[in-house]
Amino acid sequence: MTVVERAAALLGSARSAVALTGAGVSAESGIPTFRGEGGLWTKYDPIKVSSIDTFLADPTGYWAVARERGGIALAARPNPGHDALAALEANGHLVAVITQNTDGLHQAAGSRRVVELHGSGRTVECLVCGAREPRSDVQARLGEEMPPRCRKCGGALLKPTVVFFGEAMPPAAVEEAYDLAGSADVMLVIGSSLVVYPAADVPLAAVRAGARLIVINAEPTPFDRLAEVVIHGRSGEVLPQILNLIDG
Repeated sequence: MTVVERAAALLGSARSAVALTGAGVSAESGIPTFRGEGGLWTKYDPIKVSSIDTFLADPTGYWAVARERGGIALAARPNPGHDALAALEANGHLVAVITQNTDGLHQAAGSRRVVELHGSGRTVECLVCGAREPRSDVQARLGEEMPPRCRKCGGALLKPTVVFFGEAMPPAAVEEAYDLAGSADVMLVIGSSLVVYPAADVPLAAVRAGARLIVINAEPTPFDRLAEVVIHGRSGEVLPQILNLIDG
């Protein structure tokens, strides 16, 4: 039996399988990873670009990078990996997707229960008055407005609703993620380096509760030794194969 067949057998017999996804899933949609080869943090200092303290002192640093790269995520579309996860949920083989990604591609693919541990990059919020607007609207005016200003109050602290360095993850999302992990019988980890905590602790919580672990990632992870199945490959290729084996 191949590793893909073993993964399909585990998922196909699961009663409450849960997936955790990271940047590797969206890399095949053209969105760069953060820590992998050629990742964003090899080009930019994350503390200068995406820390809350630096942003509050001067949001220009973040938005200057966003002017250059922000359109990539907004233009991205779901890839076969996203589509396969949505189909696994629709067919009753997956309870939910917990994601470290902020690009909204799981929802665009049709996944219904998506827990966003790091928030959403599709919305921008004014930290002065609380007004929100679509990220695409803010992105469109970065060429002539730097930093962008709130359309309601004129404030210059417009921030995407993502978790910056130095900020806590959304408590409700964290609670839901741990509840899902604690009741999962199979935990499927896809495209995550599993080095960012506390998100990386979610699959550990599942394993501690008795779940069987499947890891699909381009590179080895620190949790491979705990996994029943490890597949080093592209999620956009592996996940459709698993879906086809389960549903025939």
